Amino acid sequence: QVQLVESGGGLVQAGGSLRLSCAASGSTGSRNVMGWYRQGPGKQRELVATVSSVGSTNYADSVKGRFTISRDGSKNTVYLQMDSLKPEDSAVYYCRATVPVGLSFYDYWGQGTQVTVSS
Repeated sequence: QVQLVESGGGLVQAGGSLRLSCAASGSTGSRNVMGWYRQGPGKQRELVATVSSVGSTNYADSVKGRFTISRDGSKNTVYLQMDSLKPEDSAVYYCRATVPVGLSFYDYWGQGTQVTVSS
C-alpha cells in the first residue's frame, strides 16, 4: 500500500506562485513515476507533470516554462513549483504514484489540494 499526502494549495493572485508537496509513504518501489494531475470545475482530470525515478520529466504544454516538477528521494516527496499562475490554473491538484507491483504497475492517488488563482 502507498499513501500520498498533498499540501501547499491555496488562494493566490494571477502572476503569483505556489509550491505543492506530495509525501509518499509505504512500498513505493525503486522504479516509480510520480506526477501531478488537476481537475477543474466541469472538466476531466488532466496531466500536469510527471517525474520518473531517474529524473525524467514530462509537462503538459499549458504549463511548460511556468511549472517545475522535482522529487527528493531521501524524503520520498515530489514537488510542483508553480510560477506565473493564471486563473485557468485553478483546479484541484492530485498527486499520483505509479508503482511496480510484481510484473505490473499500480496507480495510487492523493486526496487532492485546491489551487485557486484570482484575476
